[in-house]
Amino acid sequence: MQDVIYVACDDSGAEAKGWILEYLDAHGYAWRDCGGDETPSRYPYYAAKVAAAVSRGEIRRGILICGSGIGMSIVANRFVGIRAAIVTDEAVAKLSREHNDANVAILSARALDPKAAWRALEVWLGTPFSGAER
Repeated sequence: MQDVIYVACDDSGAEAKGWILEYLDAHGYAWRDCGGDETPSRYPYYAAKVAAAVSRGEIRRGILICGSGIGMSIVANRFVGIRAAIVTDEAVAKLSREHNDANVAILSARALDPKAAWRALEVWLGTPFSGAER
């Protein structure tokens, strides 16, 4: 399993994906841009590309960005072993990792500005799963 984070978006999330890749670069994370920037974007294809890689165990985590986060979340959570969480802020980021072992973060391009997205990702990437059964 690689320690590369796959990142994809839909056309609404293209600008936000730029912020996310900038953050990952600045913090030394290896990443792969899995696309989705074209207009109109086929967001289910890009969500499936990232979710399938996590589901198959090729990578540990993925990040998906769309307008609301809902469409990407619905697609990603159809894959076996995927625990995709819409990460809206630092508190949700922490809970999604600590309590739910989320392995795909879904970000809403319309709800987050760059600083809020970076703070949420910092928490999401840095929070381990508590291991507690729920």
